[in-house]
Amino acid sequence: MRLTNVEDGHKLKYRLILGAIGLSVGRAPDIVRVLMYRPEYFGQAFGQLLQKALRGDSFWTVGERELFAAYTSAVNECEF
Repeated sequence: MRLTNVEDGHKLKYRLILGAIGLSVGRAPDIVRVLMYRPEYFGQAFGQLLQKALRGDSFWTVGERELFAAYTSAVNECEF
């Protein structure tokens, strides 16, 4: 089930970005649409958390963390 507002309720800036994504790879993934819908409530904070988790100080390299994320997504049958 897709929420109408998250599907079509983006501000102009994000509609343009989603349109560009649509031209290059087809429909933008749902996670991108969620992050761009009212980012002040969720997208910015979640993006900062992801950056800290994948790019912050760690025993593992950035590449290893990306590999862990890709493997976990594959095991969960998720394209992200």
